[in-house]
Amino acid sequence: MQRDDFKELFEIMAGLPVTIRLLDPPLHEFLPHSDAEIAHVATAMGADPSKLRKRAQELSEFNPMLGFRGVRLGVAFPEIVDMQARAIFEAAIAAAAETGEPAQIEIMVPLVFSKAELDLIKRRVDETAQAIEAETGLRSSYHIGAMIELPRATLRAGDIALTAEFLSFGTNDLTQTTLGISRDDAGAFLGAYVAKGVLPADPFVTIDQEGVGELVAIGCERARKARPNVALGVCGEHGGDPASIDFFEEVGVDYVSCSPFRVPIARLAAARPRCGARADRREPLGSTARRPRPLCSERAGRRVKKSLSCLVRASVRREKP
Repeated sequence: MQRDDFKELFEIMAGLPVTIRLLDPPLHEFLPHSDAEIAHVATAMGADPSKLRKRAQELSEFNPMLGFRGVRLGVAFPEIVDMQARAIFEAAIAAAAETGEPAQIEIMVPLVFSKAELDLIKRRVDETAQAIEAETGLRSSYHIGAMIELPRATLRAGDIALTAEFLSFGTNDLTQTTLGISRDDAGAFLGAYVAKGVLPADPFVTIDQEGVGELVAIGCERARKARPNVALGVCGEHGGDPASIDFFEEVGVDYVSCSPFRVPIARLAAARPRCGARADRREPLGSTARRPRPLCSERAGRRVKKSLSCLVRASVRREKP
């Protein structure tokens, strides 16, 4: 099933980079809960329903968003990584045969807080790629990256960048874990915080520059010091907020990714710093003088329009005829 989904993505995005985030939802979301669901799954697996129910109860969590999800799934159950990697590479080979364009694969590992975690996942991905090459005689080119969603990850971004070829700051979760605020429950008090000047704006709409933003800036600086050519992005609703995009431009972010309906606003906001710089210097429109790199380069512009990082499937589905 995943292989077919990935093949369709690669075909639609032929010639463009496709960033695929490995499984991220908490493990309990994949498990059966009701008696009917347990009975159905047990029948399909030929398993004992009572044992299945007990295992589901053992894996249930009180705080799943900070629990058994993201990279932790792959560390504990590396076969999940093998399964996803095989689906990605086999889909890429099949899509390339259909389109004539080699797939541009970017595999993003979520919820990383250390290089050691990412090394474990990368090793499994590399081994799977080598196995498929041995089976088919075809090699897929790919890049491995990490989502930076935890304060520790921003502080250790230099170490993580030694393995990751790109980093995407997941600012939704980074805001939650930095401020200690649940986005789902914050509506009861955030209005009062903004009205009384505790916060200048809703931090889930506009980036908290003094806290979350500083962590992003530190992460960018340390990652570039360790790997000068690392690609740095932002994934989340802040990627569609003009004020946040201005800040990301200042700290050296290369691209943003956001919900499909925010893409037009994001592209305009990303272009604004370059237009402003041109107006300030009064350069003629045809000038070839060297200018600072805008947030959306040609490649990054394609990414913010179509690709991807967090919402690749939603983006593609909305753009399909």
